[in-house]
Amino acid sequence: MSDALTSQSSKSTEEAEYNANALTFTNAKVVLPDEVIDGSIDTANGLIRSIDSGNAAQGHDCEGDYLIPGLVELHTDHLENHYKPRPGVLWNPISAVQAHDAQIACAGITTVLDALRVGMDDGADFTAQDMRAMADAIETAQAAGRLRADHFLHLRCEVSADNCVEGFSLFEGDDRVRLTSLMDHTPGQRQFTSLDYYIKYYKEAKGFSDEQLEVFIEHMTARGERNSDKNRREIAARATASGIQLASHDDATVAHVEEGVGFGIKVAEFPTTMEAAKASTEAGMAVLMGAPNVVRGKSHSGNISAKELASAGYLNILSSDYVPVSLLHGAFVLAKDIEGITLPDAIQKVTKIPAESVSLMDRGAIIEGRRADLVQVRMVDDIPIVRGVWREGRRVA
Repeated sequence: MSDALTSQSSKSTEEAEYNANALTFTNAKVVLPDEVIDGSIDTANGLIRSIDSGNAAQGHDCEGDYLIPGLVELHTDHLENHYKPRPGVLWNPISAVQAHDAQIACAGITTVLDALRVGMDDGADFTAQDMRAMADAIETAQAAGRLRADHFLHLRCEVSADNCVEGFSLFEGDDRVRLTSLMDHTPGQRQFTSLDYYIKYYKEAKGFSDEQLEVFIEHMTARGERNSDKNRREIAARATASGIQLASHDDATVAHVEEGVGFGIKVAEFPTTMEAAKASTEAGMAVLMGAPNVVRGKSHSGNISAKELASAGYLNILSSDYVPVSLLHGAFVLAKDIEGITLPDAIQKVTKIPAESVSLMDRGAIIEGRRADLVQVRMVDDIPIVRGVWREGRRVA
């Protein structure tokens, strides 16, 4: 065969492969990083190929709906609800992951960091081995093509726990781990700087009497004094050595933030005060708050409102935390309620900024060359409806 014929045959094969994997989205309100346009998007081989301000003659008709990047979730605790749906009941881990994944994808989330506990309370309903089993199930299901979203891991390390470092060791060398947060739920610290909420929470959760609660607080305080500082340093050192991004958790003071700066922390999760959020922002950290806080207009634990931080310019990332559908809803609430935050600004807080904060630079924005992770959204009575989800150009919901 001549060189010309060989070249022509090769070109035809490439074009056939391109066309076989191509999909055009038309008649959409396309949410770009800095503007919304009425137009269309061409995708092929899992990537965004072109963006046009006009409507294409044919393709998937978005019917005037918004077309946004697939949502990127850095911290969801939701998987545990599927793995242990009732006290004493452990579900098949692969089945639990698939159920969790379906709910995540149908909420418009195409990339998720599933948060797993490291460091357990005495008598906890999960063990470190349970966490590793869930991670194995995620990775097995991902490799087998069972999952709609792209799953990574986020280790929530309770540094006050005696078994924190031991639990972390089970994940060393696991390249799906993208984020490690340093938590400390010792009474009088961070989220529980005020003992009032701590007392209320544990009386309701555990049914403690005043006498039992006093003993419990003494025990937990002693545990924190014994472990928190050394474990925080050890986990930070191990994560950094492994190239895992670090996050703080529930910082309440400037001193907490300064400590985080020393560890190289780049993401400040759920700061509990304006002071801590401001200091985190000034230190170059991305401040992450819960989308349920935005949707409800207040923190479930009595800490600062995420809307207050957004109004002050100290909110960069939203997380669905414990309600998957809140992530998309929260972004639209910010755009509607907070002066100075446009819809593209708000969508970046649930797509581009979280993706790039954990070095996933190939997704999170409708930009030529990035992954065709896309969500079609219609607003009805100020509540977003997910009408279609595509991951790498393939429809998954």
